[in-house]
Amino acid sequence: MIRYITELPSSEWENSFPRPVVLLGSTGSIGVNTLRIIEKHPDLFQVVALAGGRNVERLIEQALRWRPPYLGIQTEEGRKALLAALPSGYEPEILVGPQGYAELASLPEASTILSAQMGAAGLRATMAAAEAGKVICLANKESLVLAGGMLRETCARTGAVILPVDSEHNAVFQGLRGRNTETVRRIILTASGGPFRGKKRDFLATVTPAQALKHPNWSMGAKITIDSASMMNKGLEIIEAHHLYGLPLERIGVLVHPQSLVHSLVEFEDGSLMAQAGTPDMRMPIAYCLAWPLCLDAGVPPLDLARSGALTFEEPDLHSFPCLELACRTIGKGSALPVALNAANEVAVEAFLSGRIGFMDIPDIIGRALDECSAPDPASLEAIETLDHETRLRVGLWIEKV
Repeated sequence: MIRYITELPSSEWENSFPRPVVLLGSTGSIGVNTLRIIEKHPDLFQVVALAGGRNVERLIEQALRWRPPYLGIQTEEGRKALLAALPSGYEPEILVGPQGYAELASLPEASTILSAQMGAAGLRATMAAAEAGKVICLANKESLVLAGGMLRETCARTGAVILPVDSEHNAVFQGLRGRNTETVRRIILTASGGPFRGKKRDFLATVTPAQALKHPNWSMGAKITIDSASMMNKGLEIIEAHHLYGLPLERIGVLVHPQSLVHSLVEFEDGSLMAQAGTPDMRMPIAYCLAWPLCLDAGVPPLDLARSGALTFEEPDLHSFPCLELACRTIGKGSALPVALNAANEVAVEAFLSGRIGFMDIPDIIGRALDECSAPDPASLEAIETLDHETRLRVGLWIEKV
């Protein structure tokens, strides 16, 4: 039986418009697309806070356009750049660093938090939103990878809600809507296969960052694009599915679907499949969560099946793309291994992008991190952050010796 991670939003939230929104990760691709949706439906949403990463120039542009009362930035240098660029008469409160993001996520005047920070850095703010009982439109999959069990417990205690923005999990969420979850046999996540679908290990050992960044279907940030190329992104999504839907590993499947038009499927006991299909554009799942239960025009052209060509599906190649199997190794083995997996992957991807290691060194480093992880299961947010930090330091030393 499916045990979704939280209850659905209350009728009070569903009927409350304009909806006050805090957007964490506003300068990334998810954040930019979210603001495109809000721009298209200004009567439905109110921007309370924007928090960006290192792209201070884009955050300045967004702040001048939306003029929210709160801004968030990662560094003190970024705060000073914001202050210097903002015009007189507009004096938002600017919060800095991870704790500043967490404060934005728990603002009493905001009902809805879109968590779109990249990587493990998004966990603290997601947890703060959960503690504050918010509706969380979750695009930061790492929050579930690192602390899925903790988030489930926190949301049950506070009444917080999680709505999945990831296109695959949003597709599963839609496929389950209105169905008897006791009849679900398994869920099937689709993967594009990335730019190297069909390639073998000898070729993959020679690829460059420029090659790996050429995703055939999606426009994403550098880190998630490399994760797609290595199929670690799908591995993280398997862990995410385990926590979102309360399913064991054997009831979560993966199929490579290079056209990226079917975003995932739900298989039922009678053998039928419920598939969610659409143009590969993140505005669709973002709008689905942000405006729930409304169905909005997100500005995405409809999928024309007559012109889309053949749809194909195949099993993933676990030998050439071992990151998928490495992620599966962590499920049901406690909460320390997923932290080590994610930390090692983030450090290894950064090292590959900077030319310090090869593409196939990424799974080797992650596998070593899992093999050498002997830490007890972290029982608090602080313990998760400590294990994450220690793993990064250890992996960084290994990479220096490569």
